[in-house]
Amino acid sequence: MRVLLVEDDPELASVITDGLRNQHIETSAARDFVTGRERAVLGSFDVIVLDVLLPGGTGFDLCRIIRERGIETPILMLTARDAVEDRVRGLESGADDYLTKPFAFMELTARIKALARRHPTIVPEQYSVADLHVDIPTRAVTRGDVAIALTAKEFALLEFLIQNAGNVVTRSAITAHVWDENHDPFTNVLEVLVRRLRRKIDDGFEPKLIHTLRGAGYRLGA
Repeated sequence: MRVLLVEDDPELASVITDGLRNQHIETSAARDFVTGRERAVLGSFDVIVLDVLLPGGTGFDLCRIIRERGIETPILMLTARDAVEDRVRGLESGADDYLTKPFAFMELTARIKALARRHPTIVPEQYSVADLHVDIPTRAVTRGDVAIALTAKEFALLEFLIQNAGNVVTRSAITAHVWDENHDPFTNVLEVLVRRLRRKIDDGFEPKLIHTLRGAGYRLGA
């Protein structure tokens, strides 16, 4: 199960993230409205947990944007606000559940698991772009008739690019998927990883599939 947590309190976000990971729930954390919107739109998650008060916007607005984009991922609103009108506003924005702070971590986990069961996310298991084929469950990658062996990080990068094929994905979105929210997106580690992946899936093949858009990010496509 994959969860996106959008929470601006670093201490609370760390506690929730560590707790969910101890429950074998893969968790990606965003600390502000813009980053949360980017990851919600580009990522594939089973549940999204949103705080209401965020730098740059509100969880209500983010929830509405997610729904306007046609994303049906279950959303749990998490906030210190407990007024009835706030709960109603959250549900009217498209949220599926509402939990007020302070809360028992066991209840948060139970609600997340219940939402994931109620709305199973259907994610394709195989992807193809030109003659590149990627099987997510088996991690098998081929280009034409050539089997390509990738490291765990190389596969994570390719997985994210091909799941968003045709779209530009930013450095921050990639680093959050391949590493975690604590990774410094301004180091050159990402460029090194992209070069390694290019050597394996582009060198010696046509058409070239990994494209760099300076100042924007990367795009995978023929």
